[in-house]
Amino acid sequence: MYSYLITGGAGYIGSHIVEKLINKKKSVIVYDNLSTGYKFLVNKKAKFIKGDINNFSKLSKILVKYNVKTIFHFAASINVAEAEINKKKYFTNNILGTRNLIKAIKQSKINLEKLIFSSSCTVYGGNKKSVKESSKIKPEGYYGYTKATSENDIISFSKKLGYKYGILRFFNVVGASKSGLVGESNSRNGHLFKNLAIQSQKKKKIIFINGKNFKTKDGTCVRDYIHIIDLVDIHLKTLNYLKYNFRSIILNCGYGKGYSVLEIANEAKKIIKDLKIKFSKSRIGDVNSAYCNVKKLKKLFKWKPKYNNIKIMLKSALNWEKKIYKLKKNSFRKM
Repeated sequence: MYSYLITGGAGYIGSHIVEKLINKKKSVIVYDNLSTGYKFLVNKKAKFIKGDINNFSKLSKILVKYNVKTIFHFAASINVAEAEINKKKYFTNNILGTRNLIKAIKQSKINLEKLIFSSSCTVYGGNKKSVKESSKIKPEGYYGYTKATSENDIISFSKKLGYKYGILRFFNVVGASKSGLVGESNSRNGHLFKNLAIQSQKKKKIIFINGKNFKTKDGTCVRDYIHIIDLVDIHLKTLNYLKYNFRSIILNCGYGKGYSVLEIANEAKKIIKDLKIKFSKSRIGDVNSAYCNVKKLKKLFKWKPKYNNIKIMLKSALNWEKKIYKLKKNSFRKM
């Protein structure tokens, strides 16, 4: 039996992919160093191996031992603001990590068929209009640069190593799975929906918006948000496409609509009682606006999103936070 390798499979998005593949009775190997991932998110039917993406020897052995035919590559550092401050870390984890994975594929001489890479909308930089896959790649921040570089490396080696690639450029991912078993658990990435969810469990509920002088309609950043369930669906459709077609693909993953941070915060106020909005300094690396054109995605897959509603996305994030808050509270009581 061949296996699916999920690098960063204990993280937010990776763990959702693992859950879905396990539900489809696939053999899944999760490879994660748990620096930002959580083992409790990993489906117990998956084989979990703790390891770093830059451990060439370990990766090579796993590829051969488990007869890996498909790789979902999520392993990376993902805090946009932190990337500007600690470029060495992001160069090592994101750029060198991807290159090490490619090197392991090459040296192990496995017959890899598909490599699906989690890229980012940050490769486009800041734009006033929606971006499509053919838009110019011009990252303004270092995080976007690491993703754009990794994209190029994956494309460059695809023909040499014989694999087809799916490069998925994520916009802002939110929400949790239907099962209630996986959701966003890392609170250090500065994600808006996660921060709102955290505040919903506090006595004094304050959401800080980073910056109010961006070149947008209300001065706050404009972003495209996509529910994790719809994103997982895109991954599975990409997997199926690569299986039956000879071409590789690059796709935007969003809903094609931009919401300002203030709009989202005001919507959250309708759900979270006594939530107060305050402004703080803008973060390094944040761009004015980032939302996508999804015509290619819809045409190629005949794709229709199921969760493209801000209220649904907010409630999904809030319900997940309520669950893990109770788990943490119960664990503390047992100590």
